[in-house]
Amino acid sequence: MRSKTIALICICLTLFVSSGSLAANRLRLATTTSTENSGLLDVLIPPFEKASGVAVHAIPVGTGKALALGKRCDADLVMVHAPGLEKRFVAQGYGVKRVPVMYNHFAIVGPPGDPAGVGKCEDAVKALARIAEAKATFISRGDNSGTNVKELMLWKKAGIKPDWPGYKEAGRGMGATLTMAGQMGGYTLTDIGTFLKYKSVGKVNLQIHKTQTPSLRNPYSVILVNPKRCPKVRAKLAQAFIDFLTSPRGQKIIADYKAGGRQLFWPDARPDK
Repeated sequence: MRSKTIALICICLTLFVSSGSLAANRLRLATTTSTENSGLLDVLIPPFEKASGVAVHAIPVGTGKALALGKRCDADLVMVHAPGLEKRFVAQGYGVKRVPVMYNHFAIVGPPGDPAGVGKCEDAVKALARIAEAKATFISRGDNSGTNVKELMLWKKAGIKPDWPGYKEAGRGMGATLTMAGQMGGYTLTDIGTFLKYKSVGKVNLQIHKTQTPSLRNPYSVILVNPKRCPKVRAKLAQAFIDFLTSPRGQKIIADYKAGGRQLFWPDARPDK
């Protein structure tokens, strides 16, 4: 009986030590829903895990929530796409440095046939103004994500307060918002990566009506959460992942990733920045 008890204690101690070791090699990445919904994380994380032995736990939420996780010390690093919010995060001391990783474009998508005539407009601001004039259905993410921040910025530039009955806030991620827009025959602003991924597998029946204009550029950056504010941040592991993302190998993985035969992201690492 005594030998069985001792053996059980040894097993428990082994499991405890092993779990502690696993926790020490586990990196918490707060990132946007677009990096997950587009499928990019599925090709970006495994090579790093295999090479480093570090498990990456991705937490896909809107940019605002991702940065909030960093502020609460519930993430080791964040990878997001709202430059204004990112710069404030670093300026306030929550992040160490904002490092460019990649970019793509936002797109205004909507029902086939483009009933509001968005495609005829020369830029995104005029396109949104056309949607407002037509009182067309528009589904906003309404979740303080990078996409939502961009949308609100464009409405502001257009001098329009989006408050007509057809303007609705989903309060959800990009995939769910696209699904909702499709079901309601409405327009929405989306990152092109998520849209093309969903389109390639038949999840949405929407069409791209405006994209790849300067005002729709969508840069992504990665930021190490400040270990001086959050002493438990795994700074060395986080920096190793940042180095991987910005390395020639990481940048090639980003450049090579496609959905439906189309490139979704473009490398944007800049060693001098």
